[in-house]
Formats: sequence, C-alpha cells, structure tokens
Amino acid sequence: MDTLDTYRQIIQDVLSEYVRLRYAYGDIQNETVFDREADRYLVMSIGWQKVKRIHGCLIHIDIISGKVWIQRDGTEDGIADKLIAAGIPKDKIVLGFHTPDVRPYTEFAVA
Repeated sequence: MDTLDTYRQIIQDVLSEYVRLRYAYGDIQNETVFDREADRYLVMSIGWQKVKRIHGCLIHIDIISGKVWIQRDGTEDGIADKLIAAGIPKDKIVLGFHTPDVRPYTEFAVA
C-alpha cells in the first residue's frame, strides 16, 4: 500500500471512531462522509437538542499535495494526536484552521 492509501485508511479508521460517540444531551448522532477521489473526509453532527436543529461539521480533513490538512477540528482533545498515534508523521499534517503566519510556530507542517 502506498503512502496516500495508508493516509486515507488511517483517516477513515480514526474518524470512524467518532460515529460511536453518544452525546449526553439531545438526540445527536455523528456520521462520516468519505470522498476518496477528492480526498475529503468529514464527521458531521446531526440531530436535535430540544427544539434546536443540530447540523454541523465536527471534523474536516483533506489530503492536499500529499499532506493531511486538518481544516476543522471541533473535538475536545484534538484529532492531530490521534492521527500521529496511528502513523501519520507530524511533518505531513497541516493545521489548516491556523492562519498561515501562525503555522511556522506549531510543531506541524506549514503547507
């Protein structure tokens, strides 16, 4: 398996764990959206909290030019550490939710 296929599988495996999460409030479920052709991977939160509709992106990851871009991370602990533990090196992960001028000061890839 080549590097990109490995990254795709790791991302899918890690994000799939979030489908099993149960919220303490409301009737909310997480579901995954995987587009391997466009290298776009999402976890969406969907449901109801009393009379309020919940529909939003919890996690958004893209693979761009061989690097894993975390575009949105709405988790408490952060998704980057889970990706690293699963085998994706820090220098291949871009924290896309940080502005470009902040990225050089993180321990992750710049772009």
